[in-house]
Amino acid sequence: MGVYKIVLTLGLISLLHSGYSAAQYRTFLRISEQEFESLPLDISIQAIVSFAVVVYSILSIKSDWKLIHATEIGKSSWDTFANIQSFYSFNHRGKALFNPDYTQPNLPNMDLLN
Repeated sequence: MGVYKIVLTLGLISLLHSGYSAAQYRTFLRISEQEFESLPLDISIQAIVSFAVVVYSILSIKSDWKLIHATEIGKSSWDTFANIQSFYSFNHRGKALFNPDYTQPNLPNMDLLN
């Protein structure tokens, strides 16, 4: 696990270096009054490889992942997966649109705020 932390540190340093190189390249183009087309290939490759190394090392450090067994998923129905409590909404405009007996609640007097 200690090796992956070293790899993570090196990946982050390399990712920061690629960002610094990109900023330095943009400054060079601004000073030399050239138009920006794209980053040089070496900076792009360094950023992509560094990002991949960082992601891999983070996933390797957190290695006690719980496996998802197909038998557990097979026992669940689609309603179980679609039933997400954070999407429940009880105070929505539907009760005002579809209820003919709905009365608007009294709002506080806004003149007191001025």
